[in-house]
Amino acid sequence: MTTPILSVANLSTAFRMEDGWRTVVRDVSFEVAPRETVAIVGESGSGKSVTALSIMRLVPKNAGRIEGSVKLAGQELLTLPERDMRQIRGDDIAMIFQEPMTSLNPVLTIGFQIAEALVQHRGMSRGEAEAETVRLLDKVRIPAARSRFHEYPHRFSGGMRQRVMIAMALACRPKLLIADEPTTALDVTIQAQILQLIKELQDENGMSVLFITHDMGVVAEIADRTVVMFRGEMVESGPTTQIFARPARPYTKALLSAVPRLGSMEGRARPMRFPVVDTATGQSDVPMETGETIQPQARPVLEVAGLVTRFDIRTGLFGRVTGRVHAVENVSFDLRAGETLALVGESGCGKSTTGRSIMRLVEPQDGSILVEGQDVRAMDKPGLRLMRRSMQMIFQDPFSSLNPRRSVGAAIAAPLLAHGLASGAKAQARVADLLQQVGLTPDMASRLPHEFSGGQRQRVCIARALALEPKIIVADESVSALDVSIKAQVINLMLDLQARYGLAYLFISHDMAVVERVSHRVAVMYLGEIVEIGPRAVVFGNPQHPYTRKLLAAVPIADPAMRGERREVSEDEIKSPVRPPDYEPPVRQYREVSPGHVVQVWGPEWERQPAAAPLAA
Repeated sequence: MTTPILSVANLSTAFRMEDGWRTVVRDVSFEVAPRETVAIVGESGSGKSVTALSIMRLVPKNAGRIEGSVKLAGQELLTLPERDMRQIRGDDIAMIFQEPMTSLNPVLTIGFQIAEALVQHRGMSRGEAEAETVRLLDKVRIPAARSRFHEYPHRFSGGMRQRVMIAMALACRPKLLIADEPTTALDVTIQAQILQLIKELQDENGMSVLFITHDMGVVAEIADRTVVMFRGEMVESGPTTQIFARPARPYTKALLSAVPRLGSMEGRARPMRFPVVDTATGQSDVPMETGETIQPQARPVLEVAGLVTRFDIRTGLFGRVTGRVHAVENVSFDLRAGETLALVGESGCGKSTTGRSIMRLVEPQDGSILVEGQDVRAMDKPGLRLMRRSMQMIFQDPFSSLNPRRSVGAAIAAPLLAHGLASGAKAQARVADLLQQVGLTPDMASRLPHEFSGGQRQRVCIARALALEPKIIVADESVSALDVSIKAQVINLMLDLQARYGLAYLFISHDMAVVERVSHRVAVMYLGEIVEIGPRAVVFGNPQHPYTRKLLAAVPIADPAMRGERREVSEDEIKSPVRPPDYEPPVRQYREVSPGHVVQVWGPEWERQPAAAPLAA
């Protein structure tokens, strides 16, 4: 029988709190075989990352306590002296952390940081380490690796920084790679590249992988076996195909039912709620279509035409303009009452800047923005203040958009007080009503933001946005950072509120599976321009522009049985939107493929992209 690379038995981890020791991981046991990928899944707070840190013995000695057994190729790690354990870290076991920008030292070049590991663990000279570092950067497909050796982390995109972390982790050819949520914050195309890269390097180096995630689509894509954790305990484990086909525990069923699956909306005209599963019984409700059919003859509540937003790049003593970021370029669309228009694309494509430009949180240079026929760009400050009663925004990170020193009740009441719509007891009553509308209780109004979970904080932000009874809500990546079941709850809430109040949503996201579930129409953005726009069914069912196909091809398929059907993933990174000061964008041409489905005519630079569907005649 083959000796496991990693054997974890009865692992328990506790942290010292004010009232004593609190156990956060209880009696966890599993094994990782040679060349095997095991995924640990569960929501935030389930103990996934603490399990990984305990295996690496990175839990603080004074504040943490680890019990049980952790063996690497038969060698017990929990009783090793710290000096020996330090040698094992990075040498036999390597770890990729969730956020590469916080894991990389911002004042050291990426080349130096990788070379340092080679000098320390493999005894190389500085020259040998630098040559090996360049080879590793080439291996993880960093373009122009030699010239980027001396660059700092902030000069790299999120996907490139994660590749640097992978190169650093693989520098010493470890037996086991622990990847802690390595793709959570990445765009779908970059995520696909990173997953493919890890699989290729695993095959090449013969290493085992322990992959920690809450994304069941990613699990289906890469894991041989899966361990499901809930509230610090292992509730189910087994082959990934078995877990997906026949989940035994209610919590596993709840996780799987909440996964948005691309193609699940085929034949449905309207958005559809996610099924809600009781984690105690495993019973789920029947998801229903929401909202009413949009009336095309009604005048849009929001009309955007020829929107242009650019940012100057200034250098030198006198701040001379040496370039411009063309963030939004000639963007046009409209939005009707009760409709959801999704803006999709990778980071840097201009989605969020479009939303902020419409709200005039950043000032556009050109174009028109009409809200119920009123020109937003022509408004003075009082007029703009009044307009924002009709249009509100939900930001991506609810924690940073809430004042940590103010209670959530005060945060929700703030717009009511600022616009003079309510005060005193009336404002408190309105806050209590809003909290109930978003599934919270009135007594929570006195709590501070840090006392809520991520999903609850996002509900607070939705309640604040509803306070002024707006007709339009700009939701900027409002569910991208949430666990899968919390994401389902928040989206269901947004759909219910839309059906109740006829809200119009501009839904900004890079998650194509979620977009398919919630939207009536979809606009695909690339380098500040809309390259395809149309009804959700035709954009997803018959994508025309190669960039739309690229996005759809990169979505993880939440079915282990379909791994072999994965399409080829493009290795191209999104290009830079920075242009010279005198740059004039080309005049774009568009063609209407079917009623309401418009696509930008593309040039030869797209011909190399993988096709996801045949072009219509």
